[in-house]
Amino acid sequence: VNIVAFGNERDGFSEDNQQPSLFWRYLRRSALISQIDSSLSASHVGNPVFTEYQACVFGNVRLVVHDCPLWDIFDSDWYTSRSLIGGADIIVIKYSVNDKTSFQDIKESYVPMIKKALNHCSVPVIISAIGARKNGVPCTCPLCTSDRRSCVTTTEGVQLAKELGATYLELHTLSDFYIQKYFGDVLEYFMIQSLNQKSSEKMKKRKKTQKCHRVQPPQLEQPEKMPILKGEASHYDADLHNLLCCCQCADVAFCPEDLSTVVEAHKVILCSASHLFMLLFEVKSPTDIHDTSIVHMAQSLFTVEEGASRGVPPSVLPVRVVVKDAVFCSCLPDILRFIYSGAFQWEQLEEDIKKKLKDPEKTEHVLEKVKCILKTPGKLNTVKDCRSHQIKRLYNTSLRLFFNTPVLADVIFKIQGATVPAHRAVLVARCEVMAAMFNGNYLEANSVLVPVYGVSKDTFLSFLEYLYTDSCCPASILQAMSLLICAEMYQVMRLQHICELYIITQLQSMPSRELASTSLSIVSLLKKAKFHNSDCLSTWLLHFIATNYLIFSQKPEFQDLSVEERNFVEMHRWPSHLYLKQLADYRNYVHSQKCHCAVM
Repeated sequence: VNIVAFGNERDGFSEDNQQPSLFWRYLRRSALISQIDSSLSASHVGNPVFTEYQACVFGNVRLVVHDCPLWDIFDSDWYTSRSLIGGADIIVIKYSVNDKTSFQDIKESYVPMIKKALNHCSVPVIISAIGARKNGVPCTCPLCTSDRRSCVTTTEGVQLAKELGATYLELHTLSDFYIQKYFGDVLEYFMIQSLNQKSSEKMKKRKKTQKCHRVQPPQLEQPEKMPILKGEASHYDADLHNLLCCCQCADVAFCPEDLSTVVEAHKVILCSASHLFMLLFEVKSPTDIHDTSIVHMAQSLFTVEEGASRGVPPSVLPVRVVVKDAVFCSCLPDILRFIYSGAFQWEQLEEDIKKKLKDPEKTEHVLEKVKCILKTPGKLNTVKDCRSHQIKRLYNTSLRLFFNTPVLADVIFKIQGATVPAHRAVLVARCEVMAAMFNGNYLEANSVLVPVYGVSKDTFLSFLEYLYTDSCCPASILQAMSLLICAEMYQVMRLQHICELYIITQLQSMPSRELASTSLSIVSLLKKAKFHNSDCLSTWLLHFIATNYLIFSQKPEFQDLSVEERNFVEMHRWPSHLYLKQLADYRNYVHSQKCHCAVM
């Protein structure tokens, strides 16, 4: 039985992170569980994506639990999250009733993803609301409105369960009663249902495969395994870190009051990570921030020279920013490396500043200023001993804020009669072709308006969205192919691989009847994949045509295959010529013996 659990039962800012999780307590205390084992799966930033528990239940049934406390797996690794949901027999969604912000994220962002991944599959879902509401006695009345301000109400939890067709549970504490008698009984009921269904399917399969003493029809072998495409790891944070190291397109220069040293940076990267920098570079006004601590920190820590503006042309020198705090200024290179690396590696920043200052008070002074620089307005920083995953929850960093907006833009693309604003720093960091274009001896290097040919506006916007956010969601196979062509034109190989995987996933999930009736030309996709050097996709499409030979051989587009492609398809076709000959011989035998078919 495979169980997948998403969400965190603890409060968003709880300092008790060593408390055992819901599933760890259940597995340890249930009398039906034995032989428990657990292991961590690490992500590319060094934080555990999920914990895998393995145990025995009901004596000899293997139980596998994937416990994912962070919802980030849906953003960073869509294919892993989809495969986890696809292989699940039971899904459990957990949240703390005292963390309404996390609940809203689950409801608005992640529940639609789960519904899409389930795709009408009858997988039971359990929603567990954990904890006692801190602003009053826990209330189970659906009509009560006393705790709707800061806590998640029962009504909201029940409504979420209705959207997913799920079972709703409230666990006021993680005690033996709630875990074993309440949560455990419901979970074990669904486990029994899953085992009964699997047992029934196994019996049906066994009956079908029972051998008969009569002459058997020819065995149809499985088609050849198609090539597997592996996704390329993200290098988004590394790209931004390299941008800081090479200082291309820098439009900010930090320096101490004596102007002895200069540290260059980029406005768009700093503003995407910090509301304080938005205030400093006039992207937002003090009335927009609504947080006096950020305004006071900006005024006390930095001074911007006159002449700083929102959109700086490429020919203008970087804006000079004077850092008033000498201790903070000495640590600025380490702080910028931390920001450009995605604000994940808090422990590394702590270690670097400790080594440089060798003074606990000064170290604490600098780190508090970093927290204030990166904080979200109105959100209290109550975490004493910060860790990377807590920093990520406290501070919202994203270049998406500046995607397709004229704020701080220093280049404008002209495409199909429309204009698209962008930022050279992001383009240079994420795309080597654009880095050469804007830094080499080309016309675009000193031009604000850059024309784009060969792609549509929508495709180019999707391409820029990937550069800014490191993610893309094509709406169709044809849009994914257009985006693949654009990625090949600008030599962004990871985006090309993502589009290949999307096309393959969509075609694999298409039923035979839809494949036979669709107007989508697979042969045309094959030709485009070959022309644009997508060798993995073109090889896979050839295998796909051969595997579905009986469907594609009846389509007019089949005649557009080259001689070499036709020979490959005929050689690897399924079912094979040999099987069809054996089937014809068997049918002749059945008719000659005047007996019934053994299969029918």
